[in-house]
Amino acid sequence: MTAGASVNAGARLDRLPVSAFHHRILRLIGLGMFFDGFDIYLGAAVLGATLRSGFSTLGENAAFVSSTFLGMMLGSLLTGFLGDRLGRRFTYQANLAVFGLASLAAAFAPNMAVLIALRFVMGLGLGAENVVGYSTMTEFVPPAQRGRWLGLVAVFVVTGLPVSALAAWALVPAFGWRAMFVLGGVGALLVWQARKSLPESPRWLESVGRRQEAEALIAAIEREASGGAPLPPPAPSPGPAPSRALSTLLAPPLRGHMVLGCVSLVVINTLIYGFITWLPTFFAKQGLSVATSFGYSLVMALGAPAGSLIGALLVDRVGRRRMIVAAAALSMLFGCIYPFVHDPVWLPVAGLALTVPIYVLVAVLFGVYIPELFPTEVRLRASGICNTFGRGATVLTPFLVVPLFTAYGVGGVLALMVGLLAVLIATVLVFGVEASGRRLEEVAADPGGTETPAAVPGWTG
Repeated sequence: MTAGASVNAGARLDRLPVSAFHHRILRLIGLGMFFDGFDIYLGAAVLGATLRSGFSTLGENAAFVSSTFLGMMLGSLLTGFLGDRLGRRFTYQANLAVFGLASLAAAFAPNMAVLIALRFVMGLGLGAENVVGYSTMTEFVPPAQRGRWLGLVAVFVVTGLPVSALAAWALVPAFGWRAMFVLGGVGALLVWQARKSLPESPRWLESVGRRQEAEALIAAIEREASGGAPLPPPAPSPGPAPSRALSTLLAPPLRGHMVLGCVSLVVINTLIYGFITWLPTFFAKQGLSVATSFGYSLVMALGAPAGSLIGALLVDRVGRRRMIVAAAALSMLFGCIYPFVHDPVWLPVAGLALTVPIYVLVAVLFGVYIPELFPTEVRLRASGICNTFGRGATVLTPFLVVPLFTAYGVGGVLALMVGLLAVLIATVLVFGVEASGRRLEEVAADPGGTETPAAVPGWTG
């Protein structure tokens, strides 16, 4: 192939068999995403310890939380623009270095004001990792396995929840809260070093006109993935590349995809930060002891990796739209049941039953579906904007949750969540695109709102 010819990167990647190359990509991206999740969730243990030791006040703890979400919101937005302009490889290395170095610096913070400022910097990297990690993985994995593999990346992220809880239980009493930041920072920097060998996305290289680099990289990937065996011919080139202009996100078909992406991430972020992370507070206010409260919360936290794994294993077979609707409907059902369960034996069971479908949604929406909706030329910017809306919702969530809980108890909070889930279902039915088994280029061009029978195995009409 000549340097000026189209490399047809997407079609050539899509026809490759899953190989050691894909497993290496999954490990390196997944490990970075794990430490992203670990650093997000360590806040609860750290703030409890800083408050007990007198290092912080309740007001400063609130500022710490706010700075985290503000940093993540801005990081999501910035990395979208940087990733589409400078490449996936640059951004996923830069953001990992940012939150790794800031985490190490936080371990030596002399006062809470410095820790809050460093947490904002960490938030920039944490928000960025979530956008670029999923999007990068999306561009490498063949369509038939894409949902499962992206769902597994989500499993890496949410595993940070129980691991951070266990690490805090083991480390904080013996070494203090600073050890948590050391662990997160060192882990992130070790992954940063390992990820230096991760290649740039050939899809992105082709989209910015760097065809020679894209061709050389595609050829190397083909040799590794095929092991020298002949490969089937790639699908024809999809034709003229979509515009890289940001204005394309406001025109059909991407306008509907943007509405779907923004609504989905607002809903799922509100579920996580309006219910899941408030569980210890809810339990304590309902009269449970601190030990019992955290014990129940830990049981329910196990629903995070379990739900994400279920989502990863089923999403390619069931289909994106039907998986989202089914998980949302189950979350609504258990959300209606949960407020009426008071038996101490059944309460954590009911909570676990509610947590599992919520984290199915986390895996499918965060990890699989949103990055699939947009073409390579604007994928990170679109994902970054959707994540910015989602993270912005977390800033407002406490101002909704606290008054609802005060006035109506946990039932009031869950009524809000059930209403948001109903909005999610309606949005998916109106604007949803079925992406299972389809090339990314086809998904981005689909206006949505209709099921695609050929895309979902077992679909009968």
